[in-house]
Amino acid sequence: MASEFDIALRNAAATVSRYIQDAATMQVETHFVDTSEGGTPDFDSARPVARTIIRLDGDSETVVPMRAAEAGGLEVDLSLFNLHQENVNTAIEYRARILNSLLSPLLARVT
Repeated sequence: MASEFDIALRNAAATVSRYIQDAATMQVETHFVDTSEGGTPDFDSARPVARTIIRLDGDSETVVPMRAAEAGGLEVDLSLFNLHQENVNTAIEYRARILNSLLSPLLARVT
């Protein structure tokens, strides 16, 4: 008969498995609202300016904000891109901490 610890361990493994399936793809979007006319920003009308998708297998995709360059053509809008990159780094760190927290008890039991 399984002990309470074994049951708790199985439940934790099931939770980790569900989280890993959910975390297999991480999408970070940075949005903007127009506040040029003053007043209260309408967050429901926020529009995306950058998006990054990171898959657990290491594949990634990033869409970056561009603007017209003075010399013609396009250039990356660095201020928006840097803000977006901070959001991506925060999401990656958070996901790593959560996965570590979920996996640590299982790994400690195995070793």
